Amino acid sequence: MTIRVLLADDHALLREGLRALLTAATDIEVVGEVCTGREAERQVLQLNPDVVLMDIAMPDLNGIEAARVIHLRCPAVRIVMLSMHATAEYVYRAFEAGACGYLLKEAAVEEVITAVRTVHAGGRYLSPALAELVPDPGSGYARGPVDRLSTRERQVLQLVVEGHRSSEIAGMIHLSPKSVETYRSRLMLKLGVRDLPSLVKFALEHGLTSPK
Repeated sequence: MTIRVLLADDHALLREGLRALLTAATDIEVVGEVCTGREAERQVLQLNPDVVLMDIAMPDLNGIEAARVIHLRCPAVRIVMLSMHATAEYVYRAFEAGACGYLLKEAAVEEVITAVRTVHAGGRYLSPALAELVPDPGSGYARGPVDRLSTRERQVLQLVVEGHRSSEIAGMIHLSPKSVETYRSRLMLKLGVRDLPSLVKFALEHGLTSPK
Protein backbone atom coordinates (compact mmCIF):
# COMPACT_ATOMS: atom_id res chain seq x y z
CA MET A 1 0.00 0.00 0.00
CA THR A 2 1.38 3.39 -1.02
CA ILE A 3 1.62 6.07 1.68
CA ARG A 4 0.47 9.43 0.30
CA VAL A 5 2.42 12.34 1.81
CA LEU A 6 1.87 16.11 1.74
CA LEU A 7 4.94 18.29 2.38
CA ALA A 8 4.47 21.62 4.19
CA ASP A 9 7.55 23.81 4.60
CA ASP A 10 8.33 27.38 3.58
CA HIS A 11 11.84 26.49 2.35
CA ALA A 12 11.79 25.26 -1.24
CA LEU A 13 15.19 23.56 -0.98
CA LEU A 14 14.11 21.55 2.04
CA ARG A 15 10.91 20.48 0.29
CA GLU A 16 12.93 19.37 -2.73
CA GLY A 17 15.24 17.35 -0.51
CA LEU A 18 12.35 15.74 1.34
CA ARG A 19 10.59 14.90 -1.91
CA ALA A 20 13.73 13.27 -3.30
CA LEU A 21 14.35 11.08 -0.27
CA LEU A 22 10.71 10.09 0.19
CA THR A 23 10.06 9.20 -3.43
CA ALA A 24 13.13 6.97 -3.33
CA ALA A 25 11.11 4.72 -1.04
CA THR A 26 8.91 2.42 -3.11
CA ASP A 27 5.98 2.60 -0.69
CA ILE A 28 5.77 6.42 -0.41
CA GLU A 29 4.31 8.98 -2.84
CA VAL A 30 4.54 12.76 -2.40
CA VAL A 31 1.15 14.07 -3.55
CA GLY A 32 1.69 17.79 -2.95
CA GLU A 33 3.80 20.60 -1.54
CA VAL A 34 2.77 23.80 0.26
CA CYS A 35 4.67 26.61 1.97
CA THR A 36 2.19 27.88 4.62
CA GLY A 37 -0.01 26.29 7.24
CA ARG A 38 -3.10 27.80 5.66
CA GLU A 39 -2.25 26.18 2.33
CA ALA A 40 -1.71 22.89 4.17
CA GLU A 41 -5.26 23.10 5.53
CA ARG A 42 -6.71 23.58 2.04
CA GLN A 43 -4.59 20.91 0.37
CA VAL A 44 -5.38 18.29 2.99
CA LEU A 45 -9.07 18.71 2.18
CA GLN A 46 -8.39 18.48 -1.57
CA LEU A 47 -5.72 15.78 -1.69
CA ASN A 48 -6.66 13.65 1.33
CA PRO A 49 -3.07 12.54 2.10
CA ASP A 50 -2.29 9.79 4.59
CA VAL A 51 0.53 11.76 6.24
CA VAL A 52 1.44 15.44 6.43
CA LEU A 53 5.12 16.20 7.04
CA MET A 54 4.97 19.76 8.34
CA ASP A 55 7.38 22.43 9.51
CA ILE A 56 6.45 24.39 12.63
CA ALA A 57 7.71 27.85 11.64
CA MET A 58 5.71 28.91 8.56
CA PRO A 59 4.14 32.25 7.57
CA ASP A 60 0.42 33.09 7.78
CA LEU A 61 -0.35 30.07 9.99
CA ASN A 62 2.36 28.13 11.80
CA GLY A 63 2.54 24.35 11.72
CA ILE A 64 1.20 23.71 15.21
CA GLU A 65 -1.92 25.80 14.61
CA ALA A 66 -2.38 24.18 11.19
CA ALA A 67 -2.03 20.74 12.80
CA ARG A 68 -4.76 21.67 15.27
CA VAL A 69 -7.20 22.57 12.47
CA ILE A 70 -6.28 19.59 10.29
CA HIS A 71 -6.66 17.17 13.19
CA LEU A 72 -10.13 18.53 13.96
CA ARG A 73 -11.32 18.44 10.36
CA CYS A 74 -9.52 15.30 9.18
CA PRO A 75 -8.66 13.16 12.23
CA ALA A 76 -7.58 10.22 10.06
CA VAL A 77 -4.69 12.25 8.57
CA ARG A 78 -1.46 11.59 10.45
CA ILE A 79 0.78 14.61 11.11
CA VAL A 80 4.55 14.60 11.65
CA MET A 81 6.04 17.90 12.77
CA LEU A 82 9.46 18.83 11.41
CA SER A 83 11.35 21.36 13.53
CA MET A 84 14.71 22.79 14.51
CA HIS A 85 13.44 23.20 18.08
CA ALA A 86 14.62 20.46 20.45
CA THR A 87 12.65 21.58 23.51
CA ALA A 88 9.95 19.88 25.54
CA GLU A 89 7.53 22.80 25.10
CA TYR A 90 7.48 22.47 21.32
CA VAL A 91 7.07 18.70 21.42
CA TYR A 92 4.23 18.77 23.94
CA ARG A 93 2.43 21.56 22.08
CA ALA A 94 2.74 19.66 18.80
CA PHE A 95 1.28 16.46 20.20
CA GLU A 96 -1.44 18.36 22.05
CA ALA A 97 -2.45 19.94 18.73
CA GLY A 98 -2.89 16.52 17.14
CA ALA A 99 0.52 15.58 15.75
CA CYS A 100 1.62 11.97 16.16
CA GLY A 101 5.26 12.46 15.23
CA TYR A 102 8.03 14.98 15.87
CA LEU A 103 11.28 15.06 13.89
CA LEU A 104 14.28 17.31 14.24
CA LYS A 105 15.38 18.89 10.98
CA GLU A 106 18.84 17.36 11.23
CA ALA A 107 17.26 13.89 11.21
CA ALA A 108 18.90 11.28 9.01
CA VAL A 109 17.19 10.18 5.80
CA GLU A 110 16.29 6.81 7.30
CA GLU A 111 14.64 8.49 10.27
CA VAL A 112 12.28 10.55 8.12
CA ILE A 113 11.13 7.46 6.23
CA THR A 114 10.76 5.49 9.47
CA ALA A 115 8.67 8.28 11.00
CA VAL A 116 6.30 8.37 8.01
CA ARG A 117 5.86 4.60 8.04
CA THR A 118 5.41 4.47 11.82
CA VAL A 119 2.66 7.09 12.05
CA HIS A 120 0.91 5.69 8.98
CA ALA A 121 0.75 2.33 10.74
CA GLY A 122 -0.96 3.98 13.71
CA GLY A 123 2.04 4.56 15.95
CA ARG A 124 3.78 7.61 17.34
CA TYR A 125 7.28 8.73 16.47
CA LEU A 126 9.68 10.96 18.37
CA SER A 127 13.25 11.67 17.29
CA PRO A 128 15.58 9.52 19.44
CA ALA A 129 17.52 12.67 20.37
CA LEU A 130 14.42 13.86 22.26
CA ALA A 131 13.54 10.60 24.00
CA GLU A 132 15.13 11.50 27.35
CA LEU A 133 13.91 15.09 27.26
CA VAL A 134 10.31 14.08 26.53
CA PRO A 135 9.69 10.53 27.81
CA ASP A 136 5.94 10.66 27.10
CA PRO A 137 4.97 13.28 24.49
CA GLY A 138 1.32 12.36 24.72
CA SER A 139 1.04 13.15 28.42
CA GLY A 140 0.02 16.46 29.94
CA TYR A 141 2.55 19.24 30.30
CA ALA A 142 3.13 22.42 32.21
CA ARG A 143 1.18 25.12 30.43
CA GLY A 144 3.21 28.02 29.10
CA PRO A 145 2.30 31.59 28.12
CA VAL A 146 1.16 30.51 24.64
CA ASP A 147 -1.56 28.39 26.22
CA ARG A 148 -3.14 31.46 27.80
CA LEU A 149 -4.20 32.53 24.32
CA SER A 150 -7.20 31.26 22.39
CA THR A 151 -6.78 29.82 18.91
CA ARG A 152 -8.03 33.07 17.38
CA GLU A 153 -5.68 35.16 19.51
CA ARG A 154 -2.71 33.05 18.37
CA GLN A 155 -3.76 33.54 14.75
CA VAL A 156 -4.03 37.31 15.19
CA LEU A 157 -0.70 37.43 17.02
CA GLN A 158 1.13 35.69 14.18
CA LEU A 159 -0.36 37.91 11.49
CA VAL A 160 0.31 41.10 13.50
CA VAL A 161 4.00 40.30 14.01
CA GLU A 162 4.31 39.42 10.33
CA GLY A 163 3.37 43.00 9.51
CA HIS A 164 -0.25 42.73 8.38
CA ARG A 165 -2.62 45.62 9.07
CA SER A 166 -5.86 45.01 10.96
CA SER A 167 -7.89 45.41 7.77
CA GLU A 168 -5.75 42.76 6.03
CA ILE A 169 -5.99 40.37 8.97
CA ALA A 170 -9.76 40.84 9.05
CA GLY A 171 -10.02 39.67 5.46
CA MET A 172 -7.66 36.74 5.99
CA ILE A 173 -9.46 35.22 8.98
CA HIS A 174 -12.98 36.52 8.32
CA LEU A 175 -13.37 39.02 11.15
CA SER A 176 -14.15 42.72 11.32
CA PRO A 177 -11.18 45.10 11.76
CA LYS A 178 -12.67 46.11 15.13
CA SER A 179 -12.67 42.48 16.27
CA VAL A 180 -9.05 42.12 15.20
CA GLU A 181 -8.12 45.15 17.29
CA THR A 182 -9.99 43.66 20.25
CA TYR A 183 -8.12 40.36 19.92
CA ARG A 184 -4.83 42.20 19.60
CA SER A 185 -5.41 44.25 22.75
CA ARG A 186 -6.58 41.19 24.67
CA LEU A 187 -3.61 39.00 23.75
CA MET A 188 -1.10 41.72 24.59
CA LEU A 189 -2.76 42.16 27.98
CA LYS A 190 -2.66 38.41 28.65
CA LEU A 191 1.03 38.23 27.75
CA GLY A 192 2.00 41.41 29.59
CA VAL A 193 3.44 42.84 26.37
CA ARG A 194 3.19 46.56 25.62
CA ASP A 195 4.81 47.06 22.21
CA LEU A 196 5.26 45.36 18.85
CA PRO A 197 9.00 44.55 19.21
CA SER A 198 8.28 42.63 22.43
CA LEU A 199 5.40 40.83 20.72
CA VAL A 200 7.67 39.86 17.81
CA LYS A 201 10.28 38.54 20.24
CA PHE A 202 7.66 36.43 22.02
CA ALA A 203 6.30 35.01 18.77
CA LEU A 204 9.78 34.00 17.57
CA GLU A 205 10.72 32.44 20.89
CA HIS A 206 7.60 30.28 20.90
CA GLY A 207 7.57 29.28 17.23
CA LEU A 208 4.43 31.24 16.36
CA THR A 209 6.05 32.73 13.28
CA SER A 210 9.07 32.08 11.10
CA PRO A 211 12.14 34.38 11.24
CA LYS A 212 12.53 36.40 8.05
